[in-house]
Amino acid sequence: MTGAWVLGTTAAMLLNPLLWLGGGIAVGWWLRGRRRQERRLRSHPGPGDPWPVPAAEMRGWLEALPQGMLVLAPDGTIASLNQRAEQLLRLDQGLAVLGRPLAQLEPGEDVSHLVDLARDSERPQRGSWLRPCGTLELRVLPGSGGWVAVLLEGRNPLQSQLERQEAWVSDVAHELRTPITALMLVGESLGDRIVGPERQLVSRLQRELRRLQELVSDLLVLSRLENTPVAEARRQNAIDPRDVLGSVWQTLEPLAAERQVRLTVHPGRDQARRAAVDPARLHQALLNLLDNALRYSPDAGVISVRMDQRDRWCLIGVHDQGPGLSEQDLQRLFERFYRGDPSRARAPRVGSGLGLAIVQQIALSQGGLVRARNHPEGGAVLELLLPRA
Repeated sequence: MTGAWVLGTTAAMLLNPLLWLGGGIAVGWWLRGRRRQERRLRSHPGPGDPWPVPAAEMRGWLEALPQGMLVLAPDGTIASLNQRAEQLLRLDQGLAVLGRPLAQLEPGEDVSHLVDLARDSERPQRGSWLRPCGTLELRVLPGSGGWVAVLLEGRNPLQSQLERQEAWVSDVAHELRTPITALMLVGESLGDRIVGPERQLVSRLQRELRRLQELVSDLLVLSRLENTPVAEARRQNAIDPRDVLGSVWQTLEPLAAERQVRLTVHPGRDQARRAAVDPARLHQALLNLLDNALRYSPDAGVISVRMDQRDRWCLIGVHDQGPGLSEQDLQRLFERFYRGDPSRARAPRVGSGLGLAIVQQIALSQGGLVRARNHPEGGAVLELLLPRA
């Protein structure tokens, strides 16, 4: 009995390594077959499957770009750059900066802010990079997982293109203003002479002409904002947003008084918040935000404005007591010409559909962002975040 047990134990000891070896070989062959199958599928995708882009080809195309390109990893280090970027940045050996932080290239506060802003807002940013060899125009493109691509270009070609675009829009707006003004004068003259049912038609004509005039003005403002580099806006002096808010409410107060809508501001001046922003741009942004809140506020309602500091941001939140935002509103609220469900509005006034798009572009041009959400107690909240002074 003892001999049999010893023999069985010895056989098991010899057999176990063989089983492990055989299992490892089988798994190895299975993995090799799986990798061969994956390579075959990548090289020959099935019908309807996208063809993978070869890495070597992609690298060749990036090298041939007329713009310089820097790719930043999520930790802020330089993962890749093409030859044009080396030329624009005057780098003798571009490979020497790979794996190094972007700070080694001395980008300055404005460029670092643009990179952080692109990651935070997940929206492309535009600005300039002042180098000893000259000023470079740049576009910061956010990717997934914190990756960021920075496109670099010499200032002159891009600047001239932007100036031509702004000049073209200004010329078109000017040409449209002249006939619109003439038509409005004709409408006023007809309104003084016509009585009866036809007078309603003249009133409608005047209302539509005012809308068209507002639309042309808003398009011109939007075009100028899109062509304003962020770096220029960030050189503004520190201001207290409450000073601008008071001026804005003086403009809207007659309309609010007709519907008994009040404004509250929290906190008071004993807790001042200062932002580095252009006062004229902030006035326009707050005017559009409060006008939008007034349009959706119920009669005898309250519009609450809260100002606070969040890290490097000065936050201005506008809360109305309206019906709130639908899912579609939350996705498309800041798109051009987007108008939500008209039944949600509490005022008969109709805007150009560009008010909140202008607010978004103002925020971006000042190095900030704007976002929207529904308040837990009802109503919509639009938050404007601007760089703190």
